[in-house]
Amino acid sequence: MRRSRMALIAAGALVAAAAGSAAAAAPFGASAAAAAGCTVDYKIQNQWNGGLTAAVSVTNTGDAVSSWQLEWSFAGSEKISQGWNATVTQSGSAVTAKSLSYNGTLASGGSASFGFNATGNGNSTVPATFKLNGVTCNGGTTGPTDPPTDPPAGSRVNNPYEGAKVYVNPEWSAKAAAEPGGSRVSNQPTGVWLDRIAAIEGVNGGMGLRDHLDEALTQKGSGELVVQLVIYNLPGRDCSALASNGELGPTEIGRYKTEYIDPIAAILADSKYAGLRIVTTVEIDSLPNLVTNTGSRPTATPACDVMKANGNYEKGVGYALNKLGDAGNVYNYIDAGHHGWIGWDDNFGPSADIFKVAATSEGATVDDVHGFIVNTANYGATKETNFTIDDSVNGTSVRQSKWIDWNRYTDEQSFAQAFRTKLVSVGFNSDIGMLIDTSRNGWGGANRPTGPGAKTTVDTYVDGGRYDRRIHLGNWCNQAGAGLGERPKAAPAAGIDAYVWMKPPGESDGSSKEIPNNEGKGFDRMCDPTYTGNARNGNNMSGALPDAPVSGQWFSAQFQELMKNAYPAL
Repeated sequence: MRRSRMALIAAGALVAAAAGSAAAAAPFGASAAAAAGCTVDYKIQNQWNGGLTAAVSVTNTGDAVSSWQLEWSFAGSEKISQGWNATVTQSGSAVTAKSLSYNGTLASGGSASFGFNATGNGNSTVPATFKLNGVTCNGGTTGPTDPPTDPPAGSRVNNPYEGAKVYVNPEWSAKAAAEPGGSRVSNQPTGVWLDRIAAIEGVNGGMGLRDHLDEALTQKGSGELVVQLVIYNLPGRDCSALASNGELGPTEIGRYKTEYIDPIAAILADSKYAGLRIVTTVEIDSLPNLVTNTGSRPTATPACDVMKANGNYEKGVGYALNKLGDAGNVYNYIDAGHHGWIGWDDNFGPSADIFKVAATSEGATVDDVHGFIVNTANYGATKETNFTIDDSVNGTSVRQSKWIDWNRYTDEQSFAQAFRTKLVSVGFNSDIGMLIDTSRNGWGGANRPTGPGAKTTVDTYVDGGRYDRRIHLGNWCNQAGAGLGERPKAAPAAGIDAYVWMKPPGESDGSSKEIPNNEGKGFDRMCDPTYTGNARNGNNMSGALPDAPVSGQWFSAQFQELMKNAYPAL
C-alpha cells in the first residue's frame, strides 16, 4: 500500500507515546470582543533516542476566527526539524506554530491539525502550557504513558536518513580500499546503480539487487539502515549525451515497465526487506532535458525532441514512482538536475512543471514523491562562501560575471532550497526533502581559494573566489581538479534531508575515446580532454581527465585525484 509521510502521520500509523490536552475559556480569535474558547490536543506519536514526531490539534470552542497561532516551550533539548500544515518556527526553547492560508479560518467547533518532527534525546514530554493567539490556555496535561522507543521496523519517517546508518556497498568499498590511501573513505556509503536490466540479477558475477538487500540486512543489525538505489534505465536515456546512453531505445517503454521496473518493485515489496529504509533516486539526467535541450533552444538535440514528443520520459518516471511507491518503506527522490543546468529563469519554473507532469503520470501521485536530489554525479560546489548572488563589483552584479552568466544561484545548496520551495508551489507536498550529491564537489587541494577574489572586475571577484574550478558550469565528465566533497550526513541544513554520495567516487563518467562495449554506452566528446566544446558548455574545453574508461567502470587516476583534492581534507 502506498503511503505518504503526511498520510501516515494523519492516520496515526506511528506508535503513540504520549498524549496531552489543554482547554481555555480565554479569548481565541481575531477580535478581543468575540466569545472564545479552545482545546489543544498534543500527541507525541513516536519517540526514539534522537528525535520525535508529534501531532497537534487545535479546536475552536468559541466564535469563528480567521487565523490562529499556538505557542509553547520545550522543557528539554528538542529542536524543530520540519513541520507540516502550519509554519512552525523556534527561538531557543520557544516554539510558534502559525496557521496557513488554507486552515486559518475556524468556525465554532472547527479544528485544525498540524505536525512536526524534532530532534531530541528521547525524553520529550508534553509542554506544560500553551498560548493560543497570545492567551494562556488553562488545563492539565499528561506526560508520556510509555517509555521512548525506536521507530517500529519499516515504519514511515519524515527523513529516512535521520537516526539511521547508510548501506556501504561492499563491491565499491573493496575497490576503494585497494587504492593507496583508499581505506580512509572505503567505509563511506554510496549508491547502488541499477543502470540496466541485467543489474537486477547481477552483472558478470557481481551482486544483484537481492544480494545488496541481504547484505544490508546484515549491516543493519538492530538499528535502522538506509539503502540507496539509483533507478537509471529510461528509454532513450540521457538524450543530450552519449557516454551515458542506455540499452533501451526511445520507444521501448513496455520493456522498461515489465523487464526493469516491475522486477525491481517485486523485490522491494518482499516482506523480508520491510525493515530497511530504501531510498530510490529516480532517473537522473532525464526530465530537465525536455526543457533545456528541445525545440528552438540552441542546445536542442534530435534525440531529446523525440523523447519530448513521445512522452516516454514522463511515463517512465511516473510508472517507476507508482510501482516503487507501493512499498511503504521506499522513499522516492526524483532527480532534479543541478544549479548549473536549471538555475536560470527560463529553466527553473518549466522544470518544476515537467516534474509535476511526470509525478502524476501512469497512476503516480505527488504522494509517491518523498523528495528530490540535486547534483547527482555532478561537480557543483555545495556552498560558495566567498561571494553571493546579491554581490556587485563597481556597480556590476555578480550575475553578469562570465561564470554565473545570469544564473540565479551560485551553488547547489541555495539552489536546492529555492527549488524545493518552487516544487511545493506547483503542487508537491510541503514536507518534501532534498538530497545533495557531494561525492565529487569538494574542490579542495592547493588551488582552493582562501577568500574572495580581487574586486578589479566582477570576473576577477568571482573567478578568484569560487571553489568550483571547472572551466565552465556545463562541463560534467571526469573533471580535472575535483575532490571528494562533504561526507554523507543527515539533515545538514533546512529542507535538506542529507548530503549523500550517490555517485560512487572513482567510477568513470564516460570514456575519453570510443571504446566498444555491450552496455549501449557511446563516446561523448565532452569526455575527451582535447574537445573544444559546444553550445552546452559555451564552446569551452571539456576539462576532462585523460585515459578514462567507459562510464561506471573503475577509474583509478580519478579516484586518486578526488582523494588528493578532498574538502574537507582526508
